[in-house]
This record gives sequence, C-alpha cells and structure tokens, in this order.
Amino acid sequence: MPLRDSPCIEFPIGDRGQAGTDVARIAVIGCGHVGLVVASSFAALGHQVVGIDTNTRRIGELRRGECWLKEPGLEALLHSELASGRLSFLDEYPERLDAEFAFIAVGTPSSAGGASDLRALHEALNKVAPALPPNAVIVNKSTVPVGTGDLVTALVRAAGAPSLRVVSNPEFLQEGHAVRNFMEPDRIVLGSDDPEAVERTAALYDSLDAPIVRTDIRTAEMIKYASNTFLATKLSFVNEMATICDAVGADISDVSLGMGFDPRIGSKFLNAGIGWGGSCFPKDATALEHTAAMFGAHPQLLRDAIEINRDQRRTVLRKIRGYLGSVEGRRILVLGASFKPDTTDIRDSPALEVANLLHLSGAEVLVYDPEVPAEAILAEHPRLKVADDLIEGARDSDAIVLATEWAVFNDLPLSQLAQVVRTRFIVDGRNVLDPMRVRGAGFSYRCIGRPGVEGPPISSAPQREERALAREHASTAAGG
Repeated sequence: MPLRDSPCIEFPIGDRGQAGTDVARIAVIGCGHVGLVVASSFAALGHQVVGIDTNTRRIGELRRGECWLKEPGLEALLHSELASGRLSFLDEYPERLDAEFAFIAVGTPSSAGGASDLRALHEALNKVAPALPPNAVIVNKSTVPVGTGDLVTALVRAAGAPSLRVVSNPEFLQEGHAVRNFMEPDRIVLGSDDPEAVERTAALYDSLDAPIVRTDIRTAEMIKYASNTFLATKLSFVNEMATICDAVGADISDVSLGMGFDPRIGSKFLNAGIGWGGSCFPKDATALEHTAAMFGAHPQLLRDAIEINRDQRRTVLRKIRGYLGSVEGRRILVLGASFKPDTTDIRDSPALEVANLLHLSGAEVLVYDPEVPAEAILAEHPRLKVADDLIEGARDSDAIVLATEWAVFNDLPLSQLAQVVRTRFIVDGRNVLDPMRVRGAGFSYRCIGRPGVEGPPISSAPQREERALAREHASTAAGG
C-alpha cells in the first residue's frame, strides 16, 4: 500500500533487526543532507523507516531510487533499503503516524542577524506531534540553539501531545563521509531529562560500537556547537599562522606537520587554505556567537575565528594583485565550486566567495567544478560564468585559482594549460599542488603560507613571455 495514499501510516515489521536488535518504527522528518543519511542508515541497521519531506520533487526522485545527494555509499544504501522494504518516503504529513520515534532533521539556516531560523522546526513539530501515538519519542537531529529543547517540549504540549518524550541527539556527519560517520561514530550524544526516553533511543544504536554520552538537553545541544566551533577555530588558527609564515618566511606545511605530532594538538584540521565553509561551520559559529551574546557572554575567541575566516578569502585577491598588479579586466579561472571535495554542496563555499570577490573587483570570472552542475552554481551566483571544460575555461586566462581540493585537480594537465592561458600564473588556495611540477611547466606559483616554494618559473624565457603578454593585455584593457 503506498504510504501517501493512507491517512494512517503503519509499518509492516518483523521482530528482530541486524545483530538481534529489536526493530523500531522510525519516522525521519526532513530528507535533506542529514535526514536522508539518517533514514537510509537506520533502515540498514534493520529498523523500519519512513522519510517525510514536503518537497514533492525530491521525494519522487527518492522513491525511484534517484539519490540527489552526492555522498559516498549513500546511493547504494538507498537502493538496497528501498528494495528491502525497510525504507519508504512520504511527501505529506499523515493524520496518524504509527511510529515509536520521530527524528527531526529539518534545516535551521542562519537569519540575517546570525540567529538560527527555526520556522521549519516549528512546522515539523506542529504537524508531527499530534499524529504520533502516546509515549513516542521525538528526537531532535537538527542543529538548534542551546535551550531549544525546552521550546520543543512546549510546542509538543501546545500541540496536544503532552505524553510525548523529547530527546536531543545531535548529528556529527561530515559531508563526504556521512554514511561512514553514522555507521562508525566517534560518539553518540543523547540529552534529555527523561532517562527512559534516553535508553529507548540508545537502543536504536545497539549494533554500533560507540561510546554514548548521556546528559541533559542543553548540554547535548552545546556539545554540537562546541565541537563544530572548536574545529572551525582550529582551522582559523592555522590560517592565521599561515599569514604569519608568509610574512616571516616560514613554511606552514612543515609547521602543521611539526605541531600535529603532539597528541594534545593532533594533525587533523591543520591544513591552511582559503578558509572553512559549508552548511555547518559558518551557521553554527554565528548561531553560537548570537546565543552567547543573548545570554550576556562575550565570545571573543569565536568572533576572532569568524573574522580570520572572512579575511582568508581575501588572501587570494591579495596574491593575484601582488603578481598582476590589478584584477580589473583580467580573466580568471576558479577551480572548484563546492565548499570541499566529495560533495556538491555549495552553501557558504569559500571557492564561490573568492570567485565573487574577484568579480566585484572587476575580473571576468569563470568557475569550473568536476561535479557541481552549472545550473546549481548559476542559480545562487548568476553574475558568475561557468566553464564546462577545464582547458576551454583556462583559455586566455590571466590566473588560475585552485579553490576546492578535488582529487582530479592534484594532477592538472599543466602542459596543455600552458598552451592556452594568456598568463602562466597559478594560485594554489589549498596547498595541494606540487610547486616544482607547476613551476617546471613554466607557471608562476603562489600558495598559502609557503613563501619558500613560491617564485619565478625554472626557465626565464616563459617569464619574459608572460610579462610581455601581461603588459599587452593591460594596454588593450586601457584602450591603448
């Protein structure tokens, strides 16, 4: 029976799931980046899951097994769980929902003032709470400001469902690794003032080998923000060190290597570049800053981390100006549109912010990404141009900027690029290219915090040719 045709959603289930786990009836509200991974993964653990999202087009695609989200392992998981009958999707809220658990995984974007926009959360709770049976557990997966758990409880009661339990279960899913993160979690955080609800939720994860942190709701919500903002701050710290390395002549790559061997510091999140972005770090950092200010705290370190990150984008602009003199009238190819590799997510993408900064400075900017569709880029950034081909995108360019470290960019066809560019100049915004290889192909090379590996090409002839072309281009742009 198709789920959408019934006002009452019931789950055909057996008795036991994987590894002997009791099968639970789970509804996941919101089938975005988090919700789709959570729904598919819980189904893979043997639970009976329905995903609910009012985006009719998205749900239609998911029912057909079309995975709109690029996430390693997710498409195969979607196909297998649809075929098993454990996973289904619904594009409307039912009048009755016979689920033991309702996981809320709707978006909570930043508002203009930095606060989290909780309208989708309100709508989901108002629709779902009256449909659930008594004693069902509402589990919040959405990232929400500290104290939202109290709001959720109040909304549930206002919806006429006072017997429902409320648990906070923040997600720690990295895009590009989300399925693995769910199946092999570092930790599972559960927050509630209802111990029974916590234990019932913990049982859903019985087959996973991970420590469970049981705490109150506000602490669980804070763990999520503290984790993400710490990682963002660590990245801002290493980027500030890169700026100092540029000034004093040190190499940030070796600095990071030397730091990372200290177990108190660790080697992860010590890669200098053009800064952090995506759907989590920027939103969570500004939301925590806003929450802290609302409660009278003074989050100075957090504010500095945000400001350093904003300034890091301008590093590319300064390096291009330092070499070309000006970006006005220059043709620049930006490699990458997603905020990081192995995802097509362009939300708060540093690559696209760099592209927009160059455009606003008067450059003609083309963006090339091996995975992100052109229409997705242009829908959000209509002033930019998108290249369908790497070589054609580089034709007559005055600078190439590597802004997203897709693996395919590690082995750029430099000899081909050298034949089509106007100026042989590359800015490596992620420090992933081999400087000797780039310079050996006749390109001038700039990167982040590694002044010792920058410099002119090995041969002086391409440099003289490059400067002559640059002067010719500047004269033409000025009407001379």
